[in-house]
Amino acid sequence: MADGELALLQLNDTHAYLDPHPEVFWEGGGPTFRTAGGYARIAGLVDRIRAETGGKTLLLDCGDTLHGTAPAVKTRGAAMVPVLNALGIAAMTAHWDFAYGPARLHELAAMLDYPVLALNCYDRASGGRPFPPSILIETPDLTVGVAGIAATVLDKVMPPSFSAGLRFTDGINELPEVIADLREAGADLVVVLSHLGLPQDVRLATEVDGIDVVLSGHTHHRLEAPIEVNGALLIQSGVHGSFLGRLDLVVHDGRVVRYAHRLIEIGEGCPTDTAVGALVDRAVAPFRDELVEVVGETAVPLFRGEMFGSSMDDLLLAALRRETGATLAFSNGWRYGAPILPGPIRRNDLYDIVPMDPEVMTVTLTGAEVLGMLEQNLERTFACDPFGQIGGYVKRCQGLVCYVKLENPPGHRVQACWAEGHRLDPAERYRAAFVTVQGVPAGLGAERSGTGITALTAMERLLTDQRPYQGEQSPAFRVI
Repeated sequence: MADGELALLQLNDTHAYLDPHPEVFWEGGGPTFRTAGGYARIAGLVDRIRAETGGKTLLLDCGDTLHGTAPAVKTRGAAMVPVLNALGIAAMTAHWDFAYGPARLHELAAMLDYPVLALNCYDRASGGRPFPPSILIETPDLTVGVAGIAATVLDKVMPPSFSAGLRFTDGINELPEVIADLREAGADLVVVLSHLGLPQDVRLATEVDGIDVVLSGHTHHRLEAPIEVNGALLIQSGVHGSFLGRLDLVVHDGRVVRYAHRLIEIGEGCPTDTAVGALVDRAVAPFRDELVEVVGETAVPLFRGEMFGSSMDDLLLAALRRETGATLAFSNGWRYGAPILPGPIRRNDLYDIVPMDPEVMTVTLTGAEVLGMLEQNLERTFACDPFGQIGGYVKRCQGLVCYVKLENPPGHRVQACWAEGHRLDPAERYRAAFVTVQGVPAGLGAERSGTGITALTAMERLLTDQRPYQGEQSPAFRVI
């Protein structure tokens, strides 16, 4: 076993945010906002760290990288490739990167200078792994084994097209064998590159021996210090490329004997790589005229990052109800989406809310179906078993007020629910609006139909009527 030093650098959940953007920061007085992120800054910071360490640096990406902003979605991920290749990333794993379908992710992976790793992804027909499970990387001092675990939720709660022909496990059963193979091949250090989520990764590291480091993604935590579990160090580094995680390791005889960690804000003081900045400009240029067009104005900051509701999703839901006249509106509890500050709203901001621009739909639900859907969502968010937590934030709702007890057992968390001031009647029928991506589960309800209107058009129409947009008032969920 070799001795040596290594700076591990982590990107996770950048969601294709190419440029600097507003980010929310939680401070003593509540949410504040400042500009963060941008791949030119990330590249400049990584270059500086590489110079500091004499090249004893390894940059890894936990996924949610190729999807999330208009340039990425409009090119089905291709706009990201030149920028990513310029960073010198060693490996990545995936989640929303599957949004264009497995075949397209294979095409994108072939364009990248580094592998997409997924030891828990299997072809349903052949049983084989369509992506490599791991890679062995030589650094100046150490041989590093990197094992990749893609999001286990891909074939469970994501649209079926994401996982067509594939199945995904949680990786716990396969990981010990992959670790053994890496050790046998000469790995001095084993790093797990995961998109399972923080609670799931803690469980993974608890149950699987032999892991030195877990680079965790999916849940957008900003860990100020590593979690130490079963001999492993676990870090996670925010969202939108607003942070870079740095974990400096000293390794002796195959063991980490000393470490230092920093969660680095990609702020105004970061160095900028002008060559990567030019690549970013080239990626955005074909869409810039459309994206900078002012489509409205907001009097309040619009942002995500809260468990039970968000001002950003309130705008989307209000637009769905205005467009359809529905009593209720639902959308997924997405965690990504850069804040929109008071002032002009540009079309790019609306793409950041729902980059896939899904169709606005309507469906008729019974009160019992509404309650069942909410109970399922609360269980998927707060399940005692981390691997039962397969939602994002709590489902976003308008037209409802629900009182919930989170500590209650599954199926009994909603204590009382009202629809427009009246107690929700299990037998009553309610018209609901939603968007096609993760709004109301397929097969639920009756009279499901499309409107021919997309989410962006609906939001633009609302912003035309309400200028400036004043925001909504009451959260749908109230924890008691």
